[in-house]
Amino acid sequence: MSIRDIAVALLLLLSTAPVVAAETIKVGAVVPLTGRYGAGGAQVRAGYELAVEAINTAGGVSVAGKKLPLELRILDDESDATKTVARLETLASEHVVAYLGGFGSDLHAAAASVAEKNKIPYLGVAFALHRIHQQGFRYLFSPYWKSPDVKPVTIDLLRSIPAGERPRTAAIFQERTDWGREMATAWTEAARDAGYQVVVQGEYAPGAKDFSDLIVKAKGASADIVFGVPTPHDGMTMVRQMKELGYTPKLLMLIRAPDVAVWATNLGKDGDDVVMTAPWHHAVRAPGVRELNAAYGKRFGRPTDPNTGPAYACVQILAAAVASAGSLDQRSGARRDRGRRHRHRHRSREISSRRHGDRPADARPVDRRQAGADLAARRGHGELRLSGDSARQAMRPLDRQDFLSFTSSYGAE
Repeated sequence: MSIRDIAVALLLLLSTAPVVAAETIKVGAVVPLTGRYGAGGAQVRAGYELAVEAINTAGGVSVAGKKLPLELRILDDESDATKTVARLETLASEHVVAYLGGFGSDLHAAAASVAEKNKIPYLGVAFALHRIHQQGFRYLFSPYWKSPDVKPVTIDLLRSIPAGERPRTAAIFQERTDWGREMATAWTEAARDAGYQVVVQGEYAPGAKDFSDLIVKAKGASADIVFGVPTPHDGMTMVRQMKELGYTPKLLMLIRAPDVAVWATNLGKDGDDVVMTAPWHHAVRAPGVRELNAAYGKRFGRPTDPNTGPAYACVQILAAAVASAGSLDQRSGARRDRGRRHRHRHRSREISSRRHGDRPADARPVDRRQAGADLAARRGHGELRLSGDSARQAMRPLDRQDFLSFTSSYGAE
């Protein structure tokens, strides 16, 4: 599903939003600012805030000829799914037009049902759980890579290594979560085509303090690769204990943990050369990226973090959909939408059948034609080192005109 499809599907939902006589467009975000996902949540929050600031500085969102500013309300769920649900209900009572999600697949999974019940569109990044998009949710949108995308990425990465140097054995350190199981499946399925054998696969609970059992088994089996999806805290603990136990695999691929700046700060050189799938990168050459980087650098004094770009794009998608809907009034929106639904019934079914959460074509973490080009090693000083021009085609903040031109052509079909 393309990002433009997401914008159109949002348009159809937003044009049937409740009657609102407002001077602002209220948007509610539930983000983990504390707890185990706090560092990642901070990246997402920054993307939302900077996008809202940029849109409002430019005059706001045009709704039926009137410019309205976005009003962003952010609540901290403390990395607790129960509190995610409670905070979303609070925002619903405040009549937000849409929800913006936080960081972590388990929190997003909890949020999806609330959005569906309340019939409020929910946009989320920083979660790769695919299963949630197979449950028929109409109000869930996620312009972000998903677990099945890791299989071809892994195959391409391993095939890019000269045959004589290619790792042949692997250990999977599987987080005991739905996403952990999905990722373990992806890496197991990739084994045959990538040319490795899984020799160790063991589970651990999120927040575990001791990974020595998994590490000793992987070391004893001479596993050349270690795959995992730990939280930042779990990942740092894992790397420290691997060093203490004298285990240095040829390739360490940890998704999510190295995304945050504290990875380099806390681990120093021990955190170098960890392979990750970057959801976005500040070197992307695309409209809006320079402005985002300038605003982020001014506020935080460092390059824009990987999950800030996708979060920024979420707000752009939402603003474009609101502008295209042309009204926050259910009655006028419903009259206009009836005509569209008659002309585009097949198109709407197509969007719905894709579950709104399939990986967008232009939001892929890698270009599969160039093996390993978008896989990054986390280096010191919070930098991501990417190789290959295709890295610059990864997900980016999109130009608002992209969506307006598409919705115009959609209306003319």
